[in-house]
Amino acid sequence: MMAWLRFPLTTLALLALWLLLVGSVGPGQVLLGALLAMLITGATAGFWPRRRRPGRPWLILRYLWRLATDILTANVRVAALVLDRRRRPRPFFVEVPLALVDPFAIYLFASTVSLTPGTVSADLRRPADGGRTLLLVHSLDGGDAADASERLCRDLKQRYEQPLMEIFR
Repeated sequence: MMAWLRFPLTTLALLALWLLLVGSVGPGQVLLGALLAMLITGATAGFWPRRRRPGRPWLILRYLWRLATDILTANVRVAALVLDRRRRPRPFFVEVPLALVDPFAIYLFASTVSLTPGTVSADLRRPADGGRTLLLVHSLDGGDAADASERLCRDLKQRYEQPLMEIFR
């Protein structure tokens, strides 16, 4: 089967991008855009990783709801931290050992951490000895708690990694 048939959304997206760039939906531009989209999709399909489909896609909505509420809450916390002159941020790094093995799920986890204000995914390490993958996360503020890194690691794993493991089971 031709690669552009395996990735129809990508082919259609490239066609739409072409039509937006040329600013015309004339028959010649549609035909040329479709040809270019099929050629590009076919030529690059070998470089794309094979994505695994989520095993439980209905859980995605629950995950997105949690992410949206966490983003709103984190925005308020970061704003309060920045606006309160008496409080000084206590930034720190923590390595989060991942139980996730699917590359796309790891990508989603790292992106989720970066989307939430106050935390950023800084590095992904895959040990040569085959151990667990580690995600280095920077946090803007650990507060007064001595166990801030442990708490952050536990929260990230419970709030985001565990649901992703259920989705991609």
